[in-house]
Amino acid sequence: MRRGVLVAPPGYLTGGRGRPSVRRRLIRDLSSVLIISGLLLLVDAGVTLLWQEPLTAVIALIKRSQIDTRYLSYRTAPLSRVEQHALSALAGEAQRTAYLARREERELRTGDAVGRITIPRIGTSFLVVQGTDEGSLEKGPGHYPTTSLPGLGQTVAIAGHRTTYLAPFRHIDALTPGDQIVLQMPYGRFVYIVQYHRIVAPTAWWVTRNVGYDRLVLSACNPLFSAAQRIVVFARLTQFKPRSG
Repeated sequence: MRRGVLVAPPGYLTGGRGRPSVRRRLIRDLSSVLIISGLLLLVDAGVTLLWQEPLTAVIALIKRSQIDTRYLSYRTAPLSRVEQHALSALAGEAQRTAYLARREERELRTGDAVGRITIPRIGTSFLVVQGTDEGSLEKGPGHYPTTSLPGLGQTVAIAGHRTTYLAPFRHIDALTPGDQIVLQMPYGRFVYIVQYHRIVAPTAWWVTRNVGYDRLVLSACNPLFSAAQRIVVFARLTQFKPRSG
């Protein structure tokens, strides 16, 4: 008598026309995607904590390449004949500096480069743009248009990000009294010495008021990853070198 041969029914090994196998593959692929996404998020969070937010840093690099820098040089934004005549009629350096500062204030538009800020203590060197709106601060530190430019004996206020868009002011909390902050303007080089810093509310506009001397105010959100407060660094002008020629 012939022995019967057991034959598996169709789909028994594959789970019925292969559907369970496809389902398992989809679950496996989805799990891989979720794991990779999770790892990328962890890496992004780690980089942001240690340095700055990577995506906005790339955006900032692109934005910086679009900054209008014509007002950083009188070769690209020359003085008119009337301005040259008025400037030559002024006797002292302080008067000529004030004249050029007021001229810059009239000419600058939102997003234009104002000058360059350098803070040796924290290794920062960035172009400063006119304006503190969102678009301007994506390019770098922004000058408050309601405050003065250097050379007018008043308060100069500049804001910057601490964790996004290249985080120019990330470490301003490390500044201590006596540290230097340099503003290089088209008409001269201004060196400020840090006096102190304060933690204030976002509505503390008193920090930008004039105090009777050349003062620099740097502000940024505080603490890191929060806009609940502002950290404000106050500095006083100690050196000035006019632009040659």
